[in-house]
Amino acid sequence: MLNFFYKDEKFLRFQVFNFVNVFISSLYYNDSLILKFPKLINFFNKRFSSSLTTLSVNEIVNEDINSINTSSHKFDKKQRSNIYGQNFKKSKNKLSKHKIKNSVQIENVNLFDNTSDDLFTQDLLNRSSNKPRKVGHKNKKQYKDKIEILDNKNLSKNSNQYQEIISELKSDNLEKIISLTKNLTIQELSRKMNIPEAEIITYLFLNKGISATINELLDLSTIRNIAENYNYTIVEIASDDNLLKYQSKQLNNSSNNIIRSPIVTILGHVDHGKTTLLDAILKTNLVTKEQGGITQSISGYEVNWSNALHSHSLIFLDTPGHESFQKMRLRGAKVTDIILLVIAIDDGIKPQTIEVIDYIKQLSLSSIVVITKSDKLSNNLEKIKQDLASYDLLCEELGGNIPMIEVSAISGHNIDILLSKICLLADKKNFLADPSVLATGTILEAYLDKKQGPIANIVVQNGTLHIGDIVAAEYIYGRVKSITNNSGVKIKLAGPSSLVKVLAFNNVPEAGSTFSIYASEKDAKAYCVKYSGLNKVDNKLKSLDTRITLDQLSDSKQLKIILKTNSQGTLEAILNLLGNISQSKVQINIVFANCGDVSNNDIELAIATSAIIVAFDVNIPNQIKRLLKQHKIIFTIFNIIYDLLNYVETLMLDLIEPEYDEVLVGQAVVKTVFNMHKGYVAGCIVTDGKLNIKSYIHVYRNKLIVYQGFISSLKQMKSDVNEVSAPNECGLMADFDLWKNNDIIKAHDLISQEKTL
Repeated sequence: MLNFFYKDEKFLRFQVFNFVNVFISSLYYNDSLILKFPKLINFFNKRFSSSLTTLSVNEIVNEDINSINTSSHKFDKKQRSNIYGQNFKKSKNKLSKHKIKNSVQIENVNLFDNTSDDLFTQDLLNRSSNKPRKVGHKNKKQYKDKIEILDNKNLSKNSNQYQEIISELKSDNLEKIISLTKNLTIQELSRKMNIPEAEIITYLFLNKGISATINELLDLSTIRNIAENYNYTIVEIASDDNLLKYQSKQLNNSSNNIIRSPIVTILGHVDHGKTTLLDAILKTNLVTKEQGGITQSISGYEVNWSNALHSHSLIFLDTPGHESFQKMRLRGAKVTDIILLVIAIDDGIKPQTIEVIDYIKQLSLSSIVVITKSDKLSNNLEKIKQDLASYDLLCEELGGNIPMIEVSAISGHNIDILLSKICLLADKKNFLADPSVLATGTILEAYLDKKQGPIANIVVQNGTLHIGDIVAAEYIYGRVKSITNNSGVKIKLAGPSSLVKVLAFNNVPEAGSTFSIYASEKDAKAYCVKYSGLNKVDNKLKSLDTRITLDQLSDSKQLKIILKTNSQGTLEAILNLLGNISQSKVQINIVFANCGDVSNNDIELAIATSAIIVAFDVNIPNQIKRLLKQHKIIFTIFNIIYDLLNYVETLMLDLIEPEYDEVLVGQAVVKTVFNMHKGYVAGCIVTDGKLNIKSYIHVYRNKLIVYQGFISSLKQMKSDVNEVSAPNECGLMADFDLWKNNDIIKAHDLISQEKTL
């Protein structure tokens, strides 16, 4: 309401009422205010109607803005009496009387329906409506076919076919697409969809009844459900981890290039004799030193061998063969020059053998097939050759270029021929490196030494590593403080094909990551920024953390674990194993996982979260043992990875409620009901089979079950009995008081089912 006062001989007053529809909404575009359905309605007394003029919306009213003081000041109240003068109160009283006398009476309510002064007509507004445009598919079948190809063909994100299909979908502007290689947190999904986290959380709560936070992980079905609600399409893409960041060993021609020692990696299926073969080469006894007789980490060794009057230095890497150590085998394949594919003559080609063949083909690696246990009588050699040929690995005997050598690690048969063949292949391939450039290579393993700090076992693939160099490996960097060779001797530099331990990083680096030397700390920081948030171990931990699923409301149990291991590679392998366990009934919640000894912080965290502590091949000081016992924390330490896996599975099974098969053993009919001081007793006649004191009964009335439960008391002639057979009478009590005559009782024995995950 605006009140205008004019004083000219007489005090003239009128009021102008502006009515604004409460349904009007306003939108801002580029500093402009657009009103929907604006109206200007004037009401006034009839005696002033002749003197008023109509205000057109097109007229411009000019007024000196500066002459109107609309601002307030903190001193206004003190100075107000001086501004208005002495007669202000009298004038104010007169004004109040005039207000009452001249107040406007709205007589015709229909004036509100007048649309003659509308700035924009409804028709115009409908035509310019800001409704979201629905994108139409030019060819829906073609669109679905493209999505199916992405979903079903397991394409790599870097493949040409994947990039081509994605570009076609984007150019067609058919739909908003999100490609996934892993589960996402709400925060990550929010960024991909460009939708606020709060909106996604609200959607889950209101529509699915799921309470969530931004850092909780969503499973794929939940992500799809959210995406469909916002018109997004989810496409699953195969992870590129298998050949992640494989660096070609081809070097630019340089006058500084020198011949370097070949890196030879021994790969093959579990128990095919890889470590025993290395023992025969090194003339050592490594097998007896391994826990459980299995290899659980990558180990590197250097061997000098003379061939054709030339001395060769050969670097050997021994890798685990068990399925769970796939990442370690890949690590060995990525840094190697020559692969020794070990196949036991009595076992033939197995799953991990096929895995290694894939590495040889995809990474274009030189290889030698080594047939172990040749001292055993077997006619399997020809079959092995044919099986290898089916995987496009042709031996020299079949016209191919892959050498095949039969050896016996026990007797040492043909070990010398194998070493000579490796030297010949190395001479043929002429492996080169430039020692004058900054070092690059791969971190094979990493762990936390309680005295020195984070230690990284690395292989220098090119260049020379010096003490004082600034080294960066993915998301962390540091300065090289010490270099130790394979013999345990501290050295000042390490050239190409060197296997060394370095003390450089503030945190334990990720096993399998590549490292590079940088000229300045600024360059190293810039490199690490690219990898922020890409910690593969952290991503694995997220996937094992509490996940949000569409069946979240089910009573899913959790096993909370604090995991401590001796090295980063072992931690990675254990997390992979745990991730493969079915978690539909019990979820594994990794509260914390790291390499290093169990500490006071781990104990405090276990107390706060009610978690158990599972350790692998770490030291437990006596003080920590006392604290674990004092606080009654469940703690177990293992030296064999599969014992740890079996232990976790057993704990998960213990959390599952037992399930039973019901086997019908008898039937009875209620003939009368007694009211006793302990409750109601059903007087029954057993009509078929028997009733047992441990029976689980179903009570039927008019073919409907009215009670299910156990028998609490069974009597015959006032005596407690364990069993009553047909056609005898008995008195029966249960946690049920609403017995009626002619109720049918069916008794079952409960046979416990084997618990499964």
